[in-house]
Amino acid sequence: MKLSGANKELIAEGARNVHSNRWRAAAPRNFQPSCQFKTGSPAPRPSPHRMGRGWPAGRARGGSWAGNRSQYAAKVLTESGSSPRGQRCSLSPGERARVRGSEAPPRTGERGSVLIIVLWIAFGLVSLALYFAHSMSFELRAADNRVASVEAEEAIAGAARYVSNVLANVQQPGTLPDTNTYRFAAVPVGDATFWLIGRGDDQNPPTTAHFGLMDEASKLNLNTATTNMLLALPRMTPELAANIISWRSSANSNPSRGAESETYMRLNPPYLCKNAPFETVDELRLVYGAYLDILYGEDVNLNGVLDPNENDGDVSPPSDDQNGRLDPGILEYVTVYSHEPSTTTNGTARVNVGDLGNPAQAAQLRSLLQNAGVANPNLILARTTTPPSVTSVLEFYIRSGMSADDFAKIEVGVRNPTVDGLLNVNTASASVLACIFAGAGVDTNQAVSLVAYRQSQASRLTSIAWVKGVLDAPTARRAGPWLTGKTFQFTADLAAVGHYGRGYRRVKYIFDTSDGAPKVLYRQDLTHMGWALGKQARDALFLAKALR
Repeated sequence: MKLSGANKELIAEGARNVHSNRWRAAAPRNFQPSCQFKTGSPAPRPSPHRMGRGWPAGRARGGSWAGNRSQYAAKVLTESGSSPRGQRCSLSPGERARVRGSEAPPRTGERGSVLIIVLWIAFGLVSLALYFAHSMSFELRAADNRVASVEAEEAIAGAARYVSNVLANVQQPGTLPDTNTYRFAAVPVGDATFWLIGRGDDQNPPTTAHFGLMDEASKLNLNTATTNMLLALPRMTPELAANIISWRSSANSNPSRGAESETYMRLNPPYLCKNAPFETVDELRLVYGAYLDILYGEDVNLNGVLDPNENDGDVSPPSDDQNGRLDPGILEYVTVYSHEPSTTTNGTARVNVGDLGNPAQAAQLRSLLQNAGVANPNLILARTTTPPSVTSVLEFYIRSGMSADDFAKIEVGVRNPTVDGLLNVNTASASVLACIFAGAGVDTNQAVSLVAYRQSQASRLTSIAWVKGVLDAPTARRAGPWLTGKTFQFTADLAAVGHYGRGYRRVKYIFDTSDGAPKVLYRQDLTHMGWALGKQARDALFLAKALR
């Protein structure tokens, strides 16, 4: 049933009041909706107390009762599409659009505020995404570096076993293995690689890294060196030399008058003087007067190579003279491990050449000469047992008149009166040899002559016999008690990296073969000292990474 004229007028009036009082928008004057309700009678006028919350009670502000009533009716029809009593009104889509289009659009400022808020939210979300992405990237890199470090650690452990096997199968007991018999540089172990950091001769460029096993008998022993020998060390001071002697001597004996416990008890923290032999070289850090520049010198990472930071003056630690030459501290030249056994590898006692006046020692020497096939054993005994007594293996060889080949047959079976702290003339540097000569009262320039002769030989020297051609008899007699041609303790300074050259690790091992089978005397982690393989190894790793 169609609306009556009164209802149509009521709806039209409500639409106009909505325009003027609420939304300030012009409603079309020709709006004539045609609504049909389910009931056949027109909707009665609603009572104010039955219209609910939205119906204005009484006279509304700024309008008449009829205007408020018509405004409510128009609102109901516009928003819900229903008659005031909930009866469905069939407005056409065009009519509904015209009624709803009378609402005013939002202001331009409101649209701009919403855009800014959305942009800030988007910026925050993007920032969070980037933050978590970077965090995950760092975590991934850290995990990869950790894997590489584990690879390097396992490579070092494997390299230590490899070195032990090399020392166990050396051709001549008591000699440094020839570098042609084992691998020592850039040795692959799975995805890892290891090196044996060694030392080169003095004539080599200081920036060149050398690799291989090192001989502990090529260094001065802190437990046997005299004060004069210690004073000949580079960077050594008289105070420190005296304190080293006091540190290793008993409390009742202080021949050097160095620092004792009363001096150390004044330090912070206080401690006692050891008054016992050195067990490790690192004990020097505890000796009074052993400052870092004396111990390390310019070689702060103890690799025997002049690194860039060790040749730049005061730009970066350590302080150096920037002369293009490496000036290491005393740690480069000292040891506490050099020791020779009193027996051979098969358990036979070695002949003490300083006790040949003893009939038992003389008989043992005769048997040794005969078993080795050396000619004229009785003549050799006569030359070496007559006064004065022999003081060293070197003097024994000079006085015996044997050839170098015959002496090589029995050299491993004879020994000096003392077996601790002997210096290997085949591997010692000129600086350490000069310490021995200074302690023996011999011209220290003889050390340079020995090294020059050794370097001039085409093959590596493994005996002490060649010293006879360089030193005269009096010099050999004085220096001989401190010299040897054998070594039984070795240093394996192992450095390794994992895949792509990451995860650098460095560990130093001291091996002892004096009892036959190699055993580890000392292990020290040196990773904290930084890169020790030199620039060439670093460049090679970068190149290998770029080619993958």
